[in-house]
Amino acid sequence: MQNNPQSQLSIWKILIPITIGLLTVAIMLICESEGISWNLFDTTWDSIFMILLAFCFMATRDLGYIIRIRLFSRNFLSWKQAFRVIMLWEFTSAVTPSSVGGSAVATVFVHKEGLPVGRSATMVILTALMDEMFFVIVSPIVLLLSDFDKVFAINHFVITLVISGYCVKLILSVILAYGLFINPLGLKRIIVAIFSLPLLRRWKTGAEKTGDDIIICSDEIKEYDFSFWIKSAVATSISWCSRFLVANAIFSAFFTLSDQILVFVRQMAMWIPMIISPTPGGSGFAEYIFSSFLSDVTTSVEVNASTTAFIAMLWRMITYYPYLIIGSIIIPGWLTKSFSKKNSTNNSPKEA
Repeated sequence: MQNNPQSQLSIWKILIPITIGLLTVAIMLICESEGISWNLFDTTWDSIFMILLAFCFMATRDLGYIIRIRLFSRNFLSWKQAFRVIMLWEFTSAVTPSSVGGSAVATVFVHKEGLPVGRSATMVILTALMDEMFFVIVSPIVLLLSDFDKVFAINHFVITLVISGYCVKLILSVILAYGLFINPLGLKRIIVAIFSLPLLRRWKTGAEKTGDDIIICSDEIKEYDFSFWIKSAVATSISWCSRFLVANAIFSAFFTLSDQILVFVRQMAMWIPMIISPTPGGSGFAEYIFSSFLSDVTTSVEVNASTTAFIAMLWRMITYYPYLIIGSIIIPGWLTKSFSKKNSTNNSPKEA
């Protein structure tokens, strides 16, 4: 396998995103002259309940991913293995730039749990397809349920970025669906042709491998029935909705929200620019985007940029830092087990 997790994971790749994120929040707090309105953060039983609910939403998000990865493996992966794969996947996403993400080595994680390389690649491709389709289909629906003017009550550049990002996701989803369900060989030829251009030729080998994976995946999914896709869609929806509801719970712990759906839709919108972040796990950029997109969702006139920045830090503490901790606990033993000489021999790539 070309993507070896050992070469991508180190203590510095854990500390760097944490440092970037905390520094960004600190700068936002310092630059806002009014400072944080600490009186807004009184601890009550209601606020404690909502914070615990935010953690429950994250747990539900992971449970949805675990159910989905087991479904994609046709229950070959045990619950423990599925949990390990998802945590490793999220950990890698947390320590690599958002534009790269954990998908770059996800095939390795799945393969090392005993599945053939082709089946592993199929699972990663299906994951990408279901995630993209969720955004493409659900975004217009929730937008229709919300106040359009409030959703886009931000600067025109951000609006243009979000709409452009959605269009790119829509195009990619259509192309991927076309390749998987209609003409996989044709899509491979297009991909290889694109990466045969002079400026992209250095990635041609990887493009050919991607094309082969799409063909394998296309053959694999022909065996899936309608119930498989319904279960996959439900698991995907549970995961993403739970992810977005975390911010709703955090805000509700301390403030009265003017519009719950607005918070949900704004998070879907802000996820698009976060994807292109060059920092590990979107550190720094994620906190800034969160504060920019969600600074006007409460009914309290006392809420300012610093207060929202503090909320952003709480949000990252629930949605981001736990994966760094869990991943750093799982990674050492997993690497020792998966990349030992004996294991490498017993788990040599086999195609189904």
